[in-house]
Amino acid sequence: MRRYLILENGELFKGDAIGSERERTGEVVFNTGMTGYQEIMSDPSYCGQIVTMTYPLIGNYGINRDDFESIEPSIHGMIVKEAAAYPSHFRANLSLDEWLKHHDIPGIQGIDTRKLTRMIRTTGTLKGRICSPDVDVSEVVEELKRTNLPVDQVARVSTKNRFINPGSKERIVLLDFGVKKGIVKDLVREGYEVIVVPYNTTASEIRALKPDGVVLSNGPGDPTSVPEAIAALTSIIGDIPVFGICLGHQLLALACGGKTEKMKFGHRGSNHPVKNIRTGQIALTSQNHGYTVQADSLSNTDLEVTHINVNDGSVEGIRHKYAPAFSVQYHPEASPGPEDAKDLFQEFKQLLQEQALRKGTTNA
Repeated sequence: MRRYLILENGELFKGDAIGSERERTGEVVFNTGMTGYQEIMSDPSYCGQIVTMTYPLIGNYGINRDDFESIEPSIHGMIVKEAAAYPSHFRANLSLDEWLKHHDIPGIQGIDTRKLTRMIRTTGTLKGRICSPDVDVSEVVEELKRTNLPVDQVARVSTKNRFINPGSKERIVLLDFGVKKGIVKDLVREGYEVIVVPYNTTASEIRALKPDGVVLSNGPGDPTSVPEAIAALTSIIGDIPVFGICLGHQLLALACGGKTEKMKFGHRGSNHPVKNIRTGQIALTSQNHGYTVQADSLSNTDLEVTHINVNDGSVEGIRHKYAPAFSVQYHPEASPGPEDAKDLFQEFKQLLQEQALRKGTTNA
């Protein structure tokens, strides 16, 4: 069955249908990862977006039961050059097409994904719609131009209720802005008791849980659309050790007086080089974000830049000069991607131990 991808700039891509037959609108972005499509499709940070995979063959190792980053995917569509109809891997349970159909997610294959990616890199991300060939293309283009993309993505993907992952060591409150399973798994692996709480949990509610540390998760959208989290962070910074990841990194900057801005097309892939300014070491990192911290906005704050992106010089890490708080723009849990940045979880552990010593307590 034929299917169209229509963009707000009037471009039309004709391809073949995969996944659900429904029509769906979203922000069209691209990911440069050669593998990891299952984690990408289930990453809550893609809420409301239509994802283009630049690698030409997607689905060749199928879909398995273990590699999901969330239970319910929140992407609005998938765009691939070629979807493997017959995956080959001992863990595979479903094909890409079967999984998309199961979750009622539309997709399109057979289009020129190189052309689409170059277009996004030139113009920036675009609103688009995956639809049937029966539509009036000019009418869809006008609708897309009038469409406002959602700003409540964090509220959509965050947990609605608190829940606990038991552990025998320090208690960590994890603010869920769209957390990936990989982050929770790495924290639990360290032995922490991890209490996952909704995005709008207040500072007093966080303190009432008596945490030894707070982790700010990844998540979708514009960080300025989460003022509740900024207010809570402003109150707890200095009292409780804080570690921010991706959206959590941007929220930490905002809470300390910095500013963020939307990038032209963002960073989405698993091979982004990041330089540690203190050591000079380069790490390949997994990234997925469309906003960034403005470097010059940090000059009058208590934050200092610790990591930068080698490709474009954007801010990839910050640290508070006086309070026990730091964050990174990339994904140290690497789901999917390289594990070069796993040591950041050890850095957080050291921060917890130093804070415990300052308070005159120890937690074995």
